[in-house]
Amino acid sequence: MAVPNKFSKITPEIETLAELCTQNRIDPELYTKYDVKRGLRDINGKGVLTGLTQISEILSSKVVDGKSVPCDGELYYRGIDVRDLVNGFIKENRFNGFEEASYLLLFGKLPTEGDLHGFMRILTDYRNALPKNFVRDIIMKKPSDDIMNNISRGILNLYAYDSNANDTSIPNVLRQSLELISIFPMLAVHSYSAKKYYNDRGSLIIHRPQPTLSTAENILYMLRPDNSYTELEARILDISLVLHAEHGGGNNSSFTTHVVTSSGTDTYSAISAAMASLKGPKHGGANIKVMKMFAEIKRNVKDWNDEDELRAYLRKILHKEAFDGSGVIYGMGHAVYSISDPRARIFKGYVEKLSVEKKKENEFALYSNIEKIAAELIAEERRIYKGVSANIDFYSGFVYSMLNLPVELYTPLFAISRISGWSAHRIEELTNAGKIIRPAYMCVQERNKFIPLDERDEE
Repeated sequence: MAVPNKFSKITPEIETLAELCTQNRIDPELYTKYDVKRGLRDINGKGVLTGLTQISEILSSKVVDGKSVPCDGELYYRGIDVRDLVNGFIKENRFNGFEEASYLLLFGKLPTEGDLHGFMRILTDYRNALPKNFVRDIIMKKPSDDIMNNISRGILNLYAYDSNANDTSIPNVLRQSLELISIFPMLAVHSYSAKKYYNDRGSLIIHRPQPTLSTAENILYMLRPDNSYTELEARILDISLVLHAEHGGGNNSSFTTHVVTSSGTDTYSAISAAMASLKGPKHGGANIKVMKMFAEIKRNVKDWNDEDELRAYLRKILHKEAFDGSGVIYGMGHAVYSISDPRARIFKGYVEKLSVEKKKENEFALYSNIEKIAAELIAEERRIYKGVSANIDFYSGFVYSMLNLPVELYTPLFAISRISGWSAHRIEELTNAGKIIRPAYMCVQERNKFIPLDERDEE
């Protein structure tokens, strides 16, 4: 644990000053008066159009008889339905779905067999090219309880090892992107190992990635003391990486990538900014919230199969009488999808298979029951303008727990996957270089006169 020091201590003086900050709230009615699209979304949850992309497309509604109506969610990577992408590499019994998806996102087409092997060879070469003693000097010497912060620190430190760090030409940015895609798993796993050893007083075991293994396989290989994993475990982790790799230019971290890239900054700074966004509990950290919520439900609901008991407790959560008092059933609902999240639908079938292998069928049944009941309750109790359904965070934490992955790596796993999408968006922003992204904010502060220091009243 972090040692308390003067930098982390909140003094009474700071508490007093903080009260001044909270007094500067903006009247919520002003947002309506000036038609401000809070969160860059309208009252129906539809995002304000701020850019164009060819990387991915999200569909949650279709036009029928001239009217927009909700539909089952669809997700396309470079125009290809993600369901077809997943079914394709599973049918061919391959564990390199993430690499195939990354190639597709970066280059706009599906790779041939030769393309895919060449791409994987490039990633392997970059894994082996991590600067000498980087793990020891950068990752191990100052471990953090927060793995996302540790990875971000590693990314920013890579800047110092890059002789062309500021070169924003496409070939150089692609080179930097491929390096980051290849070493993100190592940054995450080794950061966890350092945290476990130094902060948690556990054992220190570090495995080098294997050149013959895919990204998903290498994550399991490096994490486990005996390097073992089952075929189903590797397959499901590979699917998870594919489903998290990209989700349109409007999600918070990808939009952050576009915003920061538009300023002309370097790759390491842009990706570090995206990491800061993803870390937030409203974005990549949501799956941890889901797991904590389910732990609370398991402690307070005696019969997991009793729908009435489950409904009563979920109603308490909605009424801010249980769990964290937020009134949110985590894992339910999405900023874009209404009837269904296609990623959650794809994932659910494989989650069930894994629950059988891990003898967690009762727990899977609990998730299924809550998914159904929560959707009904939210529709009953909340004023919503679109349907509500389980999102991918609802099941991803459960999957990671069945894979015996540490909670500290849940959000970093998201980052390991999403670095491919971020890289594609950074390259797209640079390729279509336009103006720096700079939306408007209206100032609603009244004008005040300057008062000389000796004339100001003490409060």
